[in-house]
Amino acid sequence: MAYWGSRGLRGSTLEEMVNITNERYLEHGLALIEKIPTPIKPITLGKESGTITLAYFEKKSSVDYIGVVQGIPICFDAKETSKEYFPLKNIHEHQIAYMQTFEKQEGVAFMLIYFSKQNRYFFLPFKIILKHWQEARSGGRKSIPMSAFDATLEIKSKSGYLVHYLEALGKYLSNNGE
Repeated sequence: MAYWGSRGLRGSTLEEMVNITNERYLEHGLALIEKIPTPIKPITLGKESGTITLAYFEKKSSVDYIGVVQGIPICFDAKETSKEYFPLKNIHEHQIAYMQTFEKQEGVAFMLIYFSKQNRYFFLPFKIILKHWQEARSGGRKSIPMSAFDATLEIKSKSGYLVHYLEALGKYLSNNGE
């Protein structure tokens, strides 16, 4: 059973940057993207503050974000790694299943991957995730090296957008998802 305090706030900086970017997208009429809260069950509350000090996750979450961009439904997860590769163990089977179902409904699923030591962000389409996931399940490599990420889908800060992933999404879609 996973507990709220067991993994700290890993990835919270990336998520905060994505949240700020999403607010700007909304302000400029570009997209409506919502952060999906992970359902938790509080176990212990601080006596004076009433804040949650211990909790467990009630159920598996789907992805971090869901929304619509100019009429296109999207869902994605934001992940961070300090390595020069992205470990596939950071993706859970229920997330793969959710993204597969989402794409079957003609939505676009992807991940935003942040390589913290290199300070580089990438848009990773679901079809690439699924390919590597399936290879790993068949005994192949259990990670995706940074060198395998498409350089044309690298995400840069631009015009006040901290993690301007819509530009990479647009490039991906203009290539018909290829």
